[in-house]
Amino acid sequence: MKKTNAVRRAVMRNLTKDIGKSHAVVDKKKDVVIKKILITRPNHRLGNLLIITPLVQEVINVFPDSKVDLFVKGGVSPSIFKNYKNIDRIIQLPKKPFSDLFKYLKGWALLRARKYDLVINSTAGSSSGRLSTLFARSRYKFFGDFSEEIQVRYSDYRHLAKNSIYNLRDYLSKLGYNENSATIPNLDLKLDQTEIALGKEKLENLTRNHRDTICLFTNATGEKCYPEEWWAKFYEILQRNFPNYNIIELLPVENISKLNFKIPHFYSTDIREMGGFIANVALFIAADSGVMHLASASGIPTIGLFSVSDEDVYAPYNGKSFAVNTNHIDNEKIMQLIYNALNKD
Repeated sequence: MKKTNAVRRAVMRNLTKDIGKSHAVVDKKKDVVIKKILITRPNHRLGNLLIITPLVQEVINVFPDSKVDLFVKGGVSPSIFKNYKNIDRIIQLPKKPFSDLFKYLKGWALLRARKYDLVINSTAGSSSGRLSTLFARSRYKFFGDFSEEIQVRYSDYRHLAKNSIYNLRDYLSKLGYNENSATIPNLDLKLDQTEIALGKEKLENLTRNHRDTICLFTNATGEKCYPEEWWAKFYEILQRNFPNYNIIELLPVENISKLNFKIPHFYSTDIREMGGFIANVALFIAADSGVMHLASASGIPTIGLFSVSDEDVYAPYNGKSFAVNTNHIDNEKIMQLIYNALNKD
């Protein structure tokens, strides 16, 4: 199945690579008015959808009176964007198109039903994103192709949460908008105070004390997942170096643990409940995964552990977070980085 999906993605990328090239030269109209906006990210993965939250914030900051529609896959987006007031409509394709072909076709039909002032493809490498941008009706269409010229200007350009924003800022400047040089918005779940307070209560019920807490997430997909032996050794060193902290584990939806459930753990399948819980810990440590990005979007310092994926592209991002490549940095060095993160002003 993995091999089939890889072939399918490669074929789709080849078929769609030239879509949007004709829009590279902006056809600037005299009266540029942008009120209705579509952002497309037809992907169901939690991390990929959280990564577009900075782009959604950027669009709302630039066009505060706009109405924004999202074109996505799966059912998690309403939870992620629950507190984004400018979101008007979320068009949700089924996670598996052939499991509900009618809903899948209806989603594409809804894409054509409304005319937009601007359509934004959030991820240049997404074949379905390029197709949906082409298919939607709009005066302006932003395909967001990789730009060597813009990359030279920004050292963090390759990051998936940032390059679409750098590209969009360049595109809008060609439409006559002032070039934006503000810091890229963080990943943000926009938790409300009630959600954070409930998370604090759950954390205190688990730890039974008021000490600061380090939270681990030991799961990830495929080769990104570290084995039980790695986590056992890491936990032993972590416990020895930080005896005055609670060390707990957030469990994945599969309800499994690479630490064999031997430390206090919390389980939920509700991402906002998980976010509210995470928002009360001092530090979150996880391999590259959707939950790593959820921790970043909850506003907590997050250390992402990388061994196979590219940290320049997928590192946790919220201004307090960073990635560690465990191929080059050993556990003792990671302990020093953890100490620095916990004691950062």
